[in-house]
Amino acid sequence: MTHYDVVIIGTGSGNTIVNHRFADRKVAIVERGTFGGTCLNVGCIPTKMFVHTADLAAVPSTSSRYGVDEQLLGVRWPEIRDRIFGRIDPIAAAGSEYRHHHADNANVTVYDGTGRFTGPKELTVNGEQLTADQFVIAAGSRPIVPFIPGLEEAGFHTSDTIMRLEKLPRRLGIIGSGFVAAEFAHVFSSYGVEVTLIARSDLLLRHEDHDIATRFTEIAQGKYDVRLNHDTVRAVRRDDGPIALETLSPDGPDEVVVDEVLVAVGRRPNSDTMDLDRTGVEVDAEERVIVDEYQQTTVDGIYALGDVTSPQQLKHVANHEARVVKHNLLNPAERIKSDHRFVPHAVFSSPQIAGVGLSEEEARDRGIPYVVGIQQYADIAYGWAMEDTTGFAKVLADPETGQIIGCHILGPQASSVIQPVIQAMSFGLDAYSMARNQFWIHPAMSELIENALLKLKLQPKG
Repeated sequence: MTHYDVVIIGTGSGNTIVNHRFADRKVAIVERGTFGGTCLNVGCIPTKMFVHTADLAAVPSTSSRYGVDEQLLGVRWPEIRDRIFGRIDPIAAAGSEYRHHHADNANVTVYDGTGRFTGPKELTVNGEQLTADQFVIAAGSRPIVPFIPGLEEAGFHTSDTIMRLEKLPRRLGIIGSGFVAAEFAHVFSSYGVEVTLIARSDLLLRHEDHDIATRFTEIAQGKYDVRLNHDTVRAVRRDDGPIALETLSPDGPDEVVVDEVLVAVGRRPNSDTMDLDRTGVEVDAEERVIVDEYQQTTVDGIYALGDVTSPQQLKHVANHEARVVKHNLLNPAERIKSDHRFVPHAVFSSPQIAGVGLSEEEARDRGIPYVVGIQQYADIAYGWAMEDTTGFAKVLADPETGQIIGCHILGPQASSVIQPVIQAMSFGLDAYSMARNQFWIHPAMSELIENALLKLKLQPKG
């Protein structure tokens, strides 16, 4: 049995905790998979590298209306794949090498394997028993694979494997309707793959503001074969290679024949891999580790962060929580709280989507008073230049105070255009002042936000 001051389970955002300030502490880091976690290896970074390439591949389909004739001559999938992972894989390997062998980590021991608790503060890894004064559970999440008869035998991919395909399929079936499904539909469709989206619900991205989800679904239906209200009930690989996905909808049974299948119905926390019931650490009905405002679990001295506890499952949230946990490990008498008030998100689909705060439906359901300002991309100068006919921004604010309670954008660079709103919400700047008390560059895309704010029916200040 080896005793440590701190044991960290997971090397995603958890790996960012240990720095020179822990040099006087004996630390263990446990990792059962690839060093660096979901974001680096199978999440944010590689997917956005694929998305950027897809954005370039998609340009010829829209440029001709500007008087510029462009043509996509081909997509060299192995080059795209190998360029991306040729950059990412060495980073993961270097991170592992650094923690295992660099002199900076003389006080750090890395255990490659699955850690399982055997007691309140006892963990077993590869037959070795570790104890510690403090633990950090940062074990992440993994794709959900629902039970569909025949799927295992037919073969399928998740976001963990789809990016390393040996060759592009001619036809791809995507089971799911969330952000992973939306992003990969854009990627593979842009590369020339025939994409079919199979959604159990009547909308894609149904957790977005309803106006955003409705508009996105309409756009997607013009790009892909979208099967709404379809439940996948069986998968069969035919003798000649293709996979038949049998579905059931209100109109009766249906079938989609594809060459590859991507299952993208969500992710589940890895809380069930560690025998947490032996520690006293509690989880909720969705198996997320329960934490307080200090990121501490139901056991004193055991903290948790990231996908294993967060309903948002976003890297920027995990990084924020890691900073909080780091501070609280080092300063137990002066702990700080996490701030989850205004957590933004983005979907790097085509078009992009970004959101922060309440949707209109959430505000209505909670009885929160609000006013709405909506601005179309087509009605600002830059949007007019791009001839964007589908994008818009929607801002919700308190009618009395002018405080912004939500913002939702669908359109070009939505993930960047939304940032001033996030800043305003975080620092308490009201919509009236935000719109009028600063310059907005003309004719920049940020005028989308300025005009949406100006359309809010608010009481003048002063």
